[in-house]
Amino acid sequence: MTLSKVSDSNNYLVLQMSPAWEISADSFFDFCQLNSHLRIERTATGKLVIMSPAGSETGNRNFKLIQQLANWSDRDGSGIGFDSSAGFILPNGATRSPDASWIKLTRWNALSAEQKTKFAPICPDFVVELRSPSDNLKMLQDKMQEYIDNGASLGWLIDRTTRQVYIYSPDSEVKSLDNPQTISGDPVLSGFVLDLAKIW
Repeated sequence: MTLSKVSDSNNYLVLQMSPAWEISADSFFDFCQLNSHLRIERTATGKLVIMSPAGSETGNRNFKLIQQLANWSDRDGSGIGFDSSAGFILPNGATRSPDASWIKLTRWNALSAEQKTKFAPICPDFVVELRSPSDNLKMLQDKMQEYIDNGASLGWLIDRTTRQVYIYSPDSEVKSLDNPQTISGDPVLSGFVLDLAKIW
């Protein structure tokens, strides 16, 4: 097992586990529950990425983001939303926890009750990552592309430091918006408009 730092801020640590130690999906879930004070993800190659909790201000902005998504999701009724504590096993084997996400009910309901209680083996239809000041931008951009490559229909990377929003979707170039006041989720999230005044 090797340990390496992957950002200058010391907010990310990577543990190289494989091939010395192969950890099952169930064991990884249990490991994350035992260390619930940390955010832990697993890459497609089996590396464990350990992150410290977000700062309080970023946590508040993420709360405002989730509040808007949840309000829309309740009104729309076609899907189910998740906060940053939810983990998902992507088709490539990675286990990721977006800051906010949403899945169509038809896809969510196709999972078994047992699959829903742990890290569900599904890529969300919609994902959001909210960059905190100490986050590595390239790492977040790679993660956003990974979501799209694994089945997400729409992804937003919101960079509060530069007031930029990167929009990811399949079969199209990443779009960058400078200091937008709102973002529309159409057509994936029909009628959802995020008010960024609450986020900036």
